[in-house]
Amino acid sequence: MTEPTHDEDQRISAFWQAARGHLGMGKLDAVMGEMPKDVVPPPSWSFGDSPVLADQLLSLVLDGRKTGTSTALAEFEAEGVELPVVGDLSIVVDGAGEPRALLRTTEVVVVPFDQVGEDHARAEGEDDLSLASWRTEHERYWRRVLGDDAFAPDLAVVTERFELVYPTSGPTPAVD
Repeated sequence: MTEPTHDEDQRISAFWQAARGHLGMGKLDAVMGEMPKDVVPPPSWSFGDSPVLADQLLSLVLDGRKTGTSTALAEFEAEGVELPVVGDLSIVVDGAGEPRALLRTTEVVVVPFDQVGEDHARAEGEDDLSLASWRTEHERYWRRVLGDDAFAPDLAVVTERFELVYPTSGPTPAVD
């Protein structure tokens, strides 16, 4: 992961300010002061390994078709990132780094690649929604990202379910 630029930080902060009202975190009275969880935006990330894939998968989220994702455990370990937990919030950026969606994690399960089920494949919202397609495309992806030698049928996969918190419907609002 690359560190966000000052401009990207500003856009993510502005998006967070707009989105946090959907969580019941309105602007707090100055006398009380704001809590760090209210002020500091959650982590931001994008789907996939290219701007095109990031935009395609984000579009599925915004359309309501994609409510799950999966990441090889090795990817978390390589980046030194903790696994998501239920209740976590995250900001998903598009291929250009623009914040577009606030997600809340609703389920996290680590399973071997060959034990990911049809329900999860369908929740990912990709291709024809089948488990066969999920396996074909994710094997291809992880061989590309991790290398052929790192992929195996028992590769540990972090499956995650999420809900779209913001925007809740319609076109994604512009962030000033």
